[in-house]
Amino acid sequence: MKDNMLFTATPLDGAYVLTLPAFPDDRGVFLKTFHETSLKQMGINFDLKESYFSTSKKDVIRGMHFQTPPHQHSKIVFCPYGAILDVIVDLRKNSTTYGQFYAQELSLENHKAYYIPEGFAHGFKSLTEDAITYYLVSSEYSKEHDTGIRYDSFGFNWGVKHPIVSSRDISFSFLQGFNSPF
Repeated sequence: MKDNMLFTATPLDGAYVLTLPAFPDDRGVFLKTFHETSLKQMGINFDLKESYFSTSKKDVIRGMHFQTPPHQHSKIVFCPYGAILDVIVDLRKNSTTYGQFYAQELSLENHKAYYIPEGFAHGFKSLTEDAITYYLVSSEYSKEHDTGIRYDSFGFNWGVKHPIVSSRDISFSFLQGFNSPF
């Protein structure tokens, strides 16, 4: 496989599904998760400021998260273990795709990732036990600016009757009542 990431545009302006370069052999697989040159070739200047990951049980829904200005960020998100259904929502008021969502399965097997621009909410549902979701983020965490919208407020069918959702995520505003700062 090529050393460069492959970019597939989503229906949401500026967001991409990335195919990460994978190099399998008899030992397993080596995956390249960040490649600045590939991003720059797509016109994306991604300044990595922080990196973290979560583990989730099956049917956990986390989201829909973002940080408000001046600590907004873009993200690259991938799943190095297990599988997740990753969902993004465009919160940019002047965008032609404002309020629209897009979902993509991310897993080690498909070696897909998302590039999520500033002004998007992000969340996911774990499809497997102990799925790992890894984040590369362009700003550092700011508690005062960390917020979200409700996962069930924008018309997406998560396909689970009894999701495991944090009380914090349930407390977020519905998209319909959200005054976007983006």
